[in-house]
Amino acid sequence: MRFGLPETLAAALLATALLANCATNPVTGGQDFVMMSEADELRLGQKASAEVSEEYPEYRDPELQRYVNRVGQKLAGASHRPNIQYRFKVVDSPEINAFALPGGYVYVTRGILAYLDSEAELAAVIAHEIGHVTARHSVRQYSASMAAQIGASVVGIVVPELGSSGAQSVMGTMSDALLKGYGRDHELEADRLGAEYLARTGYDPQAMIQVVAVLKDQELFDAEIARSEGREPSAYHGLFATHPDNDTRLKEVVGAAGKYAKAATFEGKSDYQRVMDGLVFGDSPEQGIVRGSDLYHAELGFALQFPAGWRVKNAPDRAQASSPSRDAIMEMRLIEKPQGTPAETLRRGLRLAPGSAIETGSIHGLPAAFATYQQSSGRPVRAGVVLMGGNGYVIAGTAKSAAEFNRYLRNFDIAIRSFHRISDDERKLARPLRIKLYTAKKGDTFASLAKTSPLGKNAEGYLRLMNSAYPRGEPGPGQTLKIVE
Repeated sequence: MRFGLPETLAAALLATALLANCATNPVTGGQDFVMMSEADELRLGQKASAEVSEEYPEYRDPELQRYVNRVGQKLAGASHRPNIQYRFKVVDSPEINAFALPGGYVYVTRGILAYLDSEAELAAVIAHEIGHVTARHSVRQYSASMAAQIGASVVGIVVPELGSSGAQSVMGTMSDALLKGYGRDHELEADRLGAEYLARTGYDPQAMIQVVAVLKDQELFDAEIARSEGREPSAYHGLFATHPDNDTRLKEVVGAAGKYAKAATFEGKSDYQRVMDGLVFGDSPEQGIVRGSDLYHAELGFALQFPAGWRVKNAPDRAQASSPSRDAIMEMRLIEKPQGTPAETLRRGLRLAPGSAIETGSIHGLPAAFATYQQSSGRPVRAGVVLMGGNGYVIAGTAKSAAEFNRYLRNFDIAIRSFHRISDDERKLARPLRIKLYTAKKGDTFASLAKTSPLGKNAEGYLRLMNSAYPRGEPGPGQTLKIVE
C-alpha cells in the first residue's frame, strides 16, 4: 500500500512552491525570496497610494512640492533602481514621519520638515526611504507574510483545531512596516543605501547621523511633555526608530559611504529655510484647528468644545479627545452627504438595531438626534448626530466601565450639544500657526522668544528643536531662526 499526501495538503504545498520565486535583488545582486514581480510591485504601489491619499492629503504648497520632488528625483537618479518612476510628495500631517510605498512612492510629512535644518537633512530622510524602495523591503516583507499565511493554512489542514488564528493580515503587516519601520536589519540597509545616494549626489552622508540626532531629541522632548501632562509619550515615528543613541552600526554604514563622496558637499541651509517660510505648523485649517480642548473648522464652518482639560487629537477624518485619566474618550466623525433625517443618519452611522430608542431635537438650531446604546463589547456609548451644510457630524463618547460612563455622561452631552456654526471671532482662532524666518538680535534667547510665541508653555523647547539647539543651545546675533507665529 502506498502512503500519499492528502489531496488538500498536496495542493497547499504545491501552491507554496508555485508562489515562491527567487528574484535578483537590485542592490546586492543576490537572490531574494519574493512572491511579487516588479510589475506587481508597481501596481500594488499605485493602489496603495490612492488609499494613502485618503488618510494623508497633499500639502497645498506648489513651490515646496517642487523643491522636495527636485531633491528626491536627484537622489533617485543615483539609486540602484533609476528605471522606475519615483513620486515624492509632502503630505498635510503634523506627524513627524516619512515613509515609502512599493514601486517608488515616497511621502514626507510637513510635520517632520519643521524640525529639519537643511536640504542635506531633507535629502537624508528621502534617501533613507528610497533605500527601502531599491532594496524592495516592502516586497520582501509581503513575501514573508504570505509564506507565513500559507504555512498557517498548511498547519490548519494538518491540525484543524489550530485553524487560521495564527494567520496574519498581509496588508496589515505591510502597513505596520511602512509606517513604523521594517526592523533593525532592513532599516540599517536603508541607512547604508541612503548614505551612498547622499554621497553620490553631493550631500554629506553624515546628514543621516544628524537627522537621527534631531529625531531622538524630538522623542526626548515629547517624553518630557508627556510626563508634565501625566500621559504616556506618543508612539515614536517609524523613521529611524530602531536606532539607539550613539549607534555604532549606523556610524559604520554611514561612514562606508565616504568612498562615494564628492570633493565638496552641499548643505543647502539657506535654500531649505527659504521654502520653510510660511509652512503650517501644527494643525491644518483643512482638518480643523485645536485650541486647548476646542476644535474650530473654518472651512466646514463649525466649532465644537470637548470637555475642558481633555487632550484632543485631530486627523483628516475624525477628531478624538481623551480624558486626563484616560478612562473616557470622545470622537467626532464626518459623514459626507447623509441621506434622510438625523435619526436615520444616526441609526445607519452607528448600525443601531431596529427599534433602538432615538431622541430627536436640535442643537443651536441645527437638526439633531441622540441615542444611548451598547457596543458589541458591552461598553455603553452616548452619541449624537447633527446635520449642517450638507454634512452629518456624529459625536460620541464612551468610558472603560458603566460606572465611569455614568460619571462622564453629562460631559458627553455638554460636548455634543456644544456643536454650532463657527462665529466670526472663532474664525480668528481657526487660523493656523505658520513658520516665519527671524534674524536673531543681540541678547535674544530662546526663552525670550518663547514669551511672545503662540506655542504656549513648551514654546522654548519647540523653538530649540526647530533650530537644532535642543536642549540648551542659544541663538547667535544675525542667525536666521525658524519661529512660529
